[in-house]
Amino acid sequence: MAIKKYHIGLTQWGFKDWKGLFFTKGANSDLFLKQYASVFNSVEGNTTFYRVPSPETIKNWGSQVGSEFKFCFKFPQQITHYKRLKNVTEEVLHFLEQFNPIRRNLGPFHIQLSSRFSFNEIDKLKFLLESLPGHLSFAVEVRHPDFFDKGKKERHFEDLLRSYGINRVVFDTRRLHALKNNDPTVMSAQKKKPKTPIRFTATGSNPFVRFVGANDVLNNEAYLKEWAIITADWIKDGKHPYIFIHSPDTKSAPTLARYFHQELSKLIELNPMPEWPAELENKQLGLF
Repeated sequence: MAIKKYHIGLTQWGFKDWKGLFFTKGANSDLFLKQYASVFNSVEGNTTFYRVPSPETIKNWGSQVGSEFKFCFKFPQQITHYKRLKNVTEEVLHFLEQFNPIRRNLGPFHIQLSSRFSFNEIDKLKFLLESLPGHLSFAVEVRHPDFFDKGKKERHFEDLLRSYGINRVVFDTRRLHALKNNDPTVMSAQKKKPKTPIRFTATGSNPFVRFVGANDVLNNEAYLKEWAIITADWIKDGKHPYIFIHSPDTKSAPTLARYFHQELSKLIELNPMPEWPAELENKQLGLF
């Protein structure tokens, strides 16, 4: 039974070390997306930050998932980081048009701005939001301290998003940066991930949360329970959240996501998360 009421996913669908754990043992890369989508109903499309795939690849992705599955593709870094939203209207519209063949499978596009993109450039963001097609959904992630000042700048930014029905991305790295251990995956993630203040703001109808913490459930428990409470309240208010679970080693992410879903299920009525392809395979082997 598919997950309804909200979308949950991971940072990618093609992690080969999930073979035998999440994927079936013999799964090849051509089966990864189909098996991933049999459990989760969304994914962060980070690949488009670096390179836009061919039309054939995009159509192929759409053919492997059901109608309820949503890709949340990230805007290219050429637009957000190199050009810093300056004179990008045609480029943005061309980027979005390439996903028309799979429009039923499009969740909010992820507009991640550079940590150097300050409030002084907010007019460029406003111009971009004015030009975005109304039939698509978007979420904006900011990292500059200006947008976390709890004052006029942050209020102006959030009011701007609300006026266009755009979601503010919440990137929760509190647990990650509180960890003190020598795990190389944790240390690497701590260097790469921003240490921005936490916000629990929903500026649109699709709250967009990116959580990254430890590699095990126990060290994430309090934070995931907190997010389950917040997510349940959003759903009760008629919103449809998107929750993305990261783990420093990626291998642990499915386990953390399942724990979150179980905690959320204690607060609102939800279908259980489907069994993993590897678990179904093991059951079938057990019958023989």
